[in-house]
Amino acid sequence: MTDPSYSTISVAAILKESAERHPDSVAVVVGGAEYTYSQLWSETRGYAGALRALGVGAGDPVAILIPNVADFPRAYYGILSLGGIVVPIHALLKADEIDYVLRDSGSTLLVCAAPLLGEGAKGAAQAGIPVISVLAPEPVGDIPQLERLAAEAEPIDTYLPRQPSDIATILYTSGTTGKPKGAEGSHFALIEQTNTLLLSTFDMRQDDVVMGCLPLFHTFGQTCTLNTGFRIGARIVLLPRFDGETALRTLIDSECTIMMGVPTMYIALLEAAKHTPDRPKLRYAVSGGSSLPLAVIERFKAEFGVEIYEGYGLTETSPVASFNHVGRPPRAGSIGQAIWGVDVEIARADLDDSIELLPVDELGEIVIRGHNLMSGYLHLPEESAKAVVDGWFRTGDLGTKDADGYLWIVDRKKDMILRNGYNVYPREVEEVLTAHPSVSTAAVFGVAHETHGQEIMACVVLAPGGDVDAATLVAYAKEKLAHYKFPRRVEIVESLPLGPSGKVLKRELVALYESRAAEEAKGAQAP
Repeated sequence: MTDPSYSTISVAAILKESAERHPDSVAVVVGGAEYTYSQLWSETRGYAGALRALGVGAGDPVAILIPNVADFPRAYYGILSLGGIVVPIHALLKADEIDYVLRDSGSTLLVCAAPLLGEGAKGAAQAGIPVISVLAPEPVGDIPQLERLAAEAEPIDTYLPRQPSDIATILYTSGTTGKPKGAEGSHFALIEQTNTLLLSTFDMRQDDVVMGCLPLFHTFGQTCTLNTGFRIGARIVLLPRFDGETALRTLIDSECTIMMGVPTMYIALLEAAKHTPDRPKLRYAVSGGSSLPLAVIERFKAEFGVEIYEGYGLTETSPVASFNHVGRPPRAGSIGQAIWGVDVEIARADLDDSIELLPVDELGEIVIRGHNLMSGYLHLPEESAKAVVDGWFRTGDLGTKDADGYLWIVDRKKDMILRNGYNVYPREVEEVLTAHPSVSTAAVFGVAHETHGQEIMACVVLAPGGDVDAATLVAYAKEKLAHYKFPRRVEIVESLPLGPSGKVLKRELVALYESRAAEEAKGAQAP
């Protein structure tokens, strides 16, 4: 669809403009290396020149499989500068999962970090598309190195302007069918999100040092850390792999002022704080991904002297939809109020084909409309129509809204599991387990876990004559699925609880195994 206006926009302008306005300011720190905005933009233009020489042009989807290093923004903004579409791939995916994303997105090329070539190159080969590497000290087989190609190519002068409705990113998020869906993000939605976050939502300034430990391939890190940080001209300290001890040391040594993370990161930081008396100079912290326990908020404030501001959003909402806004005391346990220009309301959850909004304090499904919505699911018009009804995006989350406009999540309509802030969709895991020759049926669900938020569990009914134990099934799933997806516990059962329609009653399974866990914990504490 052609945009009816003459206006142009590009997410690539975020880096280009900051390179012109703050050329000597440090944009990215990785380990001991620092890159100024002008340097990063220059290197990005070189990467874009090399990609252009490989045939990448306007509208071409290009996949990137890169951890939190400087090559992520170089590739990300380089592709966007050419008018291409960035398809970020989760760094923990296996070859078959990568193959699916590449094929579904229509990616013409994969830019892959050398440490991830084992699965990345295999997935690209299965999809039949070329792969080029970054971060490879020496050539890996016959895979070209983007750094060398960039050194030989003519860099682009500047970015190619796009129409506001043109697609900038395709971010994959699983659904109830188990197959990942590509949420299309427009240049307008991503730019307007960063502007709104900076102007009236976050408290982020040009002199801030932002901890970049959220994965950049995920919408939270990509939008809230990378795009928003670069838009204001802040310094972003990237952490390629998160662990509490390293993160705390980095926060202290880099003099970070802003921390963005998911609940498990804050729990890990509190644990690490037990082993060092030093504390970072934080003045602001943001949490999303899943609900943060009140006890963690209170402990973090006591240990680090800083409030944690919680928000809420989804890949389909670019991602932030509501937040405990700057300048207003955060309400612990609440996901805050709707951000500027976005409506977040509560609707009847039992109506699928229409939206009927509910009064204050009534429980229903959280629905969202505004400038932050995706353009739709790639190739899936029927799924898009189910997701956005009467202009409202149906989140699948149940909650309430109080008289002051603060939102509270009560439960999840979907069966989605949130482990360490990552979405895990049971159907996808169930399909893997039931593909095992000894398995008849499987039910995958999340049980509460102190560290991970939820842990993944599966109850499996064996096929007649099936001969496999639980440990073997765990190992089987681990081989087939990304590390954050496979079930840590498998129980082999005679049957599964079924409802009248034959649907597995997962709530009964959750209640059963959570109560067992509670009893076991109580027994372990008894003298």
